[in-house]
Amino acid sequence: MNIGKSVVIKGELSGSEDLTIEGHVEGKIELKDNVLTIGPNGRIKASVFSKAVIVLGEVNGNIAASEKVDIRDGGSVDGDIVSPKVAIAEGAHFRGSVDMQR
Repeated sequence: MNIGKSVVIKGELSGSEDLTIEGHVEGKIELKDNVLTIGPNGRIKASVFSKAVIVLGEVNGNIAASEKVDIRDGGSVDGDIVSPKVAIAEGAHFRGSVDMQR
């Protein structure tokens, strides 16, 4: 599923399919068994709970992922990450703490 760049969501977002966000989301995102991709235009101000999170846009909030968090070139995360695998590309921005406990 895709949330376009002109879409603004405030509140709680949950589901059981992979999701790509290009718009703005404020609140809480819960995709326990799925992959969340924050596209280059995506702006997230939320707590994120997912299987895997790929960040190409901006996340302001804490991320908890059961598999991995991948902050790609140009991606930005301001918040704490809890995940067994964390990748931060050259050219990415990250401010917060990382807990890689399994």
